[in-house]
Amino acid sequence: MRVVWQLVAVVAVAMVGGNAVSALDGSPWLTLGLGLVTAVASVLVYRWVVGRTERRPVTELARKGAWSAIGRGALIGVAMFGAVMANIAFLGHYDVHGLGSVTGAVGLVGFMAAAAFTEEVMFRGVLFRIIEEYTGTWIALISTGLVFGLMHLANPHADLWGAIAIAIEAGGMLGAAYIATRSLWLPIGLHFGWNFAAAGIFSTEVSGNDTPQGLLDTTTSGPTPITGGAFGPEGSLYSVLFGALVTIGFLWLAHRRGNLVPRRRADRTEAATTLVR
Repeated sequence: MRVVWQLVAVVAVAMVGGNAVSALDGSPWLTLGLGLVTAVASVLVYRWVVGRTERRPVTELARKGAWSAIGRGALIGVAMFGAVMANIAFLGHYDVHGLGSVTGAVGLVGFMAAAAFTEEVMFRGVLFRIIEEYTGTWIALISTGLVFGLMHLANPHADLWGAIAIAIEAGGMLGAAYIATRSLWLPIGLHFGWNFAAAGIFSTEVSGNDTPQGLLDTTTSGPTPITGGAFGPEGSLYSVLFGALVTIGFLWLAHRRGNLVPRRRADRTEAATTLVR
């Protein structure tokens, strides 16, 4: 039942906050404020429901080091997306015409913060963490990554390739970031940095969704395998490549730190019962 209660709680925050933020399209300062409120609410609700249902300190959202971890994640996300766009621009498929909209970028900070916080507490905080207890790290990483990718099939301009790309470059990478740190703060920052760079800086589509213009006035055109087409650069082979490389890096770090869970929880429970006997 803890899975049910935790999912109900965090999904409720995501739905209420997400719908409210979407309804404020065109009001950047209100979108910023409500998006940040939604982000904070998702953390508070997650801490409360996990603490109540599992009766333990919620170490994956410990206050110590939160801001530095979010900042590091955001920098990685922005740098990764910047590398993707630099490669697309090098091939002549991305053009910058000048400055775009500062207020549009302000609103996107709130919108992307709400998305990053709510999706990470839902997918990495609840689903991945609990599935890993029973199946180990690898099955949990693959299964939740696939679910995360398939969820994006509901987005505009989405297709099977877009879902696979998201599963690899986002579902896998964000899950690996959590495994490496055993904290949700780094994947939250990484998720936010990637999404904000896409919309708020480079003014591109995010997973098929059109967003308000960001800091740059740009156009993207060219072969779908390079640019991602109507789905946006997240459907680019560059995004998949860089996402896979960062995923491998995080998993290597997780292995070095001994954070991989190879055994089933059922095996550990049986062993503990045998010792008690």
